[in-house]
Amino acid sequence: MIKGLPEKLRELREKYGYSQKQAAERLNVSPSVVSGYETGERTPSTEVLLAISYLYQCSTDHLLGKQTAPPENVIDASGLTDRQIQAIRELVEAFRKDDGGK
Repeated sequence: MIKGLPEKLRELREKYGYSQKQAAERLNVSPSVVSGYETGERTPSTEVLLAISYLYQCSTDHLLGKQTAPPENVIDASGLTDRQIQAIRELVEAFRKDDGGK
């Protein structure tokens, strides 16, 4: 069991307004598996942990307790093509180089 993970999973699920059944459907697992994660009886695989991070738009570091709060600037790029993701990266880099009109 990963310390604090069961509580984080329940908090995030409730924050997003999902039932255990809805979260299970989105993660492609059974509701009893989601329940096991939230009680600490089960530990998600690396693949499921990554899917959870996408579902709740947080980093795996946050889920694993390496950060105190999820970063607010995480962008869910699932479903985008590699070309679209690259365009977003280039746009972000352009904003970084821009002095903001100062």
